[in-house]
Amino acid sequence: MQEASILVLEDERAIAEMIEIILRKEGITNISLCNTIDEAKDEMNTKTFDFYLLDIMLPDGSGLDIANSIREKSDAPIFYLTAKSSDADKLRGFMNGADDYITKPFNPLELVARVKVQLVRYMKKKSVPENHIFSCSRFTFDIDAAEIEVDGVKEIISGRLFHLLKYLCDNVGQVLSKEQIYERVWGDCLFDDNTVMVHIRKLREKIEKNPGKPTCIITVRGIGYKLVGDISA
Repeated sequence: MQEASILVLEDERAIAEMIEIILRKEGITNISLCNTIDEAKDEMNTKTFDFYLLDIMLPDGSGLDIANSIREKSDAPIFYLTAKSSDADKLRGFMNGADDYITKPFNPLELVARVKVQLVRYMKKKSVPENHIFSCSRFTFDIDAAEIEVDGVKEIISGRLFHLLKYLCDNVGQVLSKEQIYERVWGDCLFDDNTVMVHIRKLREKIEKNPGKPTCIITVRGIGYKLVGDISA
């Protein structure tokens, strides 16, 4: 993780400096601190980051607004750090590409633990090239290109949806509980039922002909989900 680079977008200087201190204690020294969206965009135009920790309420707008820009070129983890804690706020955060959502005030040890879990996974993925193409039912999933092809139409898949689809492909035909999915894809034991459901719905919107009547990702009532179909890698 020592070579990892992190962008921290936080307008409260004391919080930003505290985050930098605890990350440096973990051996992460390549940290860019930004106080505004404009500063963050300038950094993103010149550097590539392995992790994004974004406040939402900022002087020049919302941290949610730059998530799409990040996702256009990176599947690096995005954490939102904010005082907003309602379910609606969290849902909006996840719909805007978040991998996790941490509310203020927060426990610094919990923050760094969550960051490390996602960062280790992402850095491992970067360092070990994969060479798999999964074909299942009506879609093809190219892991190297982070691309899916549904009925001949190609679409980029990144962020948490990438990891979710890969986990389903790795376990095709098996019923996976929501708890299993959350622990494996999010790397967190603090289970969040809503997070799994939101991302399953977004994935269905990409690969199902009729997301309301799925034929690829099946809901197993009271348990979880399974990917069905003949698959080859």
